[in-house]
Amino acid sequence: MKALQKFILVCIISILGLFTSCSKEDDTNSPTTNYTTVENLLREIDFQGYAIVTKNGNDLLRQGFGLANIGTSMPQDYTLAYRIGSVSKTLTAAALVQLKREGLISSFNQTLNEFDEAFPNGDQITIAHLLSHQSGIPEYQLVVEQAFEGGQILDEIDIYNVITDLILEEGLSFTPGSKKQYCNSNYLIAALLVQQISGIPYHEYIQQKIFNPLGMLSSFKGTDEIEVNTHAQGYFNGNPNSTYPMAIPFGAGDFSSTPRDMEIWANAVKSNWFTEAEKGEVFAQNVYSGFTDFGLGWFTTQESNTTMYWHAGDINGYWSMIGFIPAYNATIVLLSNRQDDRGSQRNTIIEQLLRNEFN
Repeated sequence: MKALQKFILVCIISILGLFTSCSKEDDTNSPTTNYTTVENLLREIDFQGYAIVTKNGNDLLRQGFGLANIGTSMPQDYTLAYRIGSVSKTLTAAALVQLKREGLISSFNQTLNEFDEAFPNGDQITIAHLLSHQSGIPEYQLVVEQAFEGGQILDEIDIYNVITDLILEEGLSFTPGSKKQYCNSNYLIAALLVQQISGIPYHEYIQQKIFNPLGMLSSFKGTDEIEVNTHAQGYFNGNPNSTYPMAIPFGAGDFSSTPRDMEIWANAVKSNWFTEAEKGEVFAQNVYSGFTDFGLGWFTTQESNTTMYWHAGDINGYWSMIGFIPAYNATIVLLSNRQDDRGSQRNTIIEQLLRNEFN
């Protein structure tokens, strides 16, 4: 478990804003704990939000903790909306799988220059590189946030142009395919590919191909300002913190959803939304015990004989995580409206679940 704990705490799971951080500072953030039930664990670490944990088809936990809106005393709820941040990436990746099913792309090894001849180094970067964070494309988020703070209003095409300018000015961060480095630019470009190839606006395509068929009726493109009657208020250090320009995380983290819909999505992926052949491409294979790897839109964590597939996210005032463990027919949904701890609660929950419930 030490290798798993170190890898999760140091690198993969501490997602700041929409980023994944690999700072060693995260080592000191995750408390150790022992517990008798999953509910006890979440109360011990003072989790705030809605949590679902199932095992072998039975609920270990399905309840809210704390308030969804302190000012109105609104309770957490199974059907209440929360920002899900980078969990949105699982939807973007699935949309590209759907395009491949439809014959609109022939392979995840198609290169970006096939879709934009002018894209810098586009002949070296594949769709698979985007979805598995192997492209070497530099991160746009801080640059674009600074532009918004300076009064500029950008849409996803403007941000795409910012990314290409960054490549032209700074080059790629590394040779495509030579390493993996979590980067939101990959998924903004991937979402624009969905739009270009399908001929349908990105969010509408997700609605048509994923949400409607699965009955995910309360998942939607996030708004800059939340609707306080139907959406949990986000908090940071005790203060409301739900405002964010949702043009910035286009395709990389801009959806809101409910615990109900996220459970539907996790269960669909766990069962048969992907074919067995597609699962072989989507999920990282041959991951060593104690390590985590990127796939196409999903992380794979391996501990002894237990394999967990998951994704997590952070965005102003919120953190999220969905995942599943096939060997235990287990589903995990965590939607929090308090972003105080920069990922340490999520680290603790995953570590403790793998140690005590799924081993």
